[in-house]
Amino acid sequence: MRRSDLADRAARVLAIEAAGILGLRERLDANLSRAVEILRDTRGKVVVTGMGKSGLIGRKIAATLASTGTAAFFLHPAEGIHGDVGMINRGDAAIVLSNSGETEEVLRLLPAFKRLGLPLIALTGNPASTLARYADAVLDVGVREEACPLGLAPTASTTAALAMGDALAVVLFEEKGFSAEDFARLHPGGSLGRKLLTVADLMHTGEAIPRVGRGTLLKDALFTISAKRLGVTGVLGGDGRLAGIITDGDVRRAMARGTDIFTATAGEIMTADPKWIAPSELAAAALRKMEEHAITSLLVCNPAEPQRLIGIVHIHDLLKAGVA
Repeated sequence: MRRSDLADRAARVLAIEAAGILGLRERLDANLSRAVEILRDTRGKVVVTGMGKSGLIGRKIAATLASTGTAAFFLHPAEGIHGDVGMINRGDAAIVLSNSGETEEVLRLLPAFKRLGLPLIALTGNPASTLARYADAVLDVGVREEACPLGLAPTASTTAALAMGDALAVVLFEEKGFSAEDFARLHPGGSLGRKLLTVADLMHTGEAIPRVGRGTLLKDALFTISAKRLGVTGVLGGDGRLAGIITDGDVRRAMARGTDIFTATAGEIMTADPKWIAPSELAAAALRKMEEHAITSLLVCNPAEPQRLIGIVHIHDLLKAGVA
């Protein structure tokens, strides 16, 4: 068999599936607005269900909703009618997928949904079906033909349902004002999550912050630096506000000047007006600031009280978190 013949067959499948998706556009009507309103106003979870291939598409829709700020889970209809319907509560909403709209296991769930008062969104290829009659919003995902040459295997129809689910999820999260930062919080293990980590996510706080008073003997300040293992210590004035910082460079320069480290105080050798960063800043901004000033630690202060030390972040924390 010639390779071009195989490519032609594959191209036909893609064309049919693409046509199935494009055909959905002309059917977008008030039902889509109603579906978005239902999901936007739902205070509970979104229950997604479907049987067979529709169920596989439903799982993906539930996952997309969950990852974009809408609490959702997939309920297998066969398990649902044998007890798992107990996972559903008043205040939830349902998205039900069935191309025919007459899938037995799915239809047997509908009375339970209605008893609990769940608003129901149907994704079906048959707007005149039993499922559609039960639904509060019907999204017509019917296609003219399946890509399967026998017209039996769900192909274009499942692609259309998947695309409609994506459209619903995207419009919904736009309506809810879901941001990149929100996405990152739901994907802490992903590259976007690492890029959007803040200083507050990584900084050391409380007793882990190295700090001494201006009058602390240098030898004791050195002990603090060693004990906290961050290579620096903040220096606080009598009012508890940040007055300076001591780094190993400050110590070396003091010794080069002939300073007696046994009698000198922290206030005598510190660098005044140290670099600091706000906890709300991106961790990547902290890394840039460290690179710009050739330092390895940044003190963290609240911009509302810029001399009030609340944390410290070290370059190793940033590297360990994958920020760099």
